[in-house]
Parts: sequence; C-alpha cells; structure tokens
Amino acid sequence: MGDIKEIDILGDNRFETFTKTRAGCRAIIIRDGMILLSHETISGWWLIPGGGLEEGETLEECCIREVEEETGVIVRPVRQFLTINEFYEDYKYTSHYFVCEVTGEGERRLTEAEVRRGLVPEWITVQEAVDIFATHEEIGDTYEEKRGAFQREYIALQEFLK
Repeated sequence: MGDIKEIDILGDNRFETFTKTRAGCRAIIIRDGMILLSHETISGWWLIPGGGLEEGETLEECCIREVEEETGVIVRPVRQFLTINEFYEDYKYTSHYFVCEVTGEGERRLTEAEVRRGLVPEWITVQEAVDIFATHEEIGDTYEEKRGAFQREYIALQEFLK
C-alpha cells in the first residue's frame, strides 16, 4: 500500500503513560477544488469527516461508515496516506487518514451530541480549510482539545497537499 507517514502530537496535558487508546478514520474528500468538512455550527468547530473505529471493522469500512453518517456522502477510500497519534492525559488517539472519492449519496445519521453541536457538512475551498485549521496557533491554552483537533487537521491537510 505504499508508505504511510506517521506523526505524533504530544499534548501539554499528557501523562507519562497512556492507559486508554482510541482509533478512528478520517476522509479527505475533494471535488471540483472543494473539500468536504464537518462544521459544528454551534461550537464553531470544523473537522475532516470521520470517527471512531468499531469492533470488527476494517479501517476502510470505518471511513466509509463515518463519512456517510456525518455528511450523507458515500465514498470509496482510494489510499491511506497518513496516521496521526495524539497523546492527551492518559489517552492515545490514533487517526488514520484516507484520500476518498465520492461515489454516491447516502443518509446522514447524526448522534445526539452531533445534533446538539449543529453538525452540517460543508464544501469549502481547500485554502479556506487550511486557513481555518491554521488558527490552532491562536486557540492557545484556552481549549486544548479544540487546539489539538485543529492542529491535527492542519497537519493532515499539509501532508495531503505535499
């Protein structure tokens, strides 16, 4: 499958050792020069679509399911190009990034939390996405989780654009 680059992000609040792990998959979906992002209109968060790996699922299956649940878009993972490990408190979060192509329209199935946060799929230019995630520098210490998420997505987009 070619080399998949691996990058570690070490949160300021990480513990010496981690006892919990979570894995997930995220999809870079570009169409007509636009990228599909999940926008939480109430919290102001933007994320590359994706989510947690369920038991017995392959990474590709997780990617396809999560994208459809969040955005209503059906995708085909073309290639996995990046793995990012994040360390916060006693957690290690692993995100597997795939380049995906749109193959159809499906049905959104949001969790209650996603509904509360006002999650909507939005197509924006790749440059707009880079600019949004670049603000991780300014978020600073106020909100480590958001800063970390934006930093992660920023790194992923930079790697994709190389």
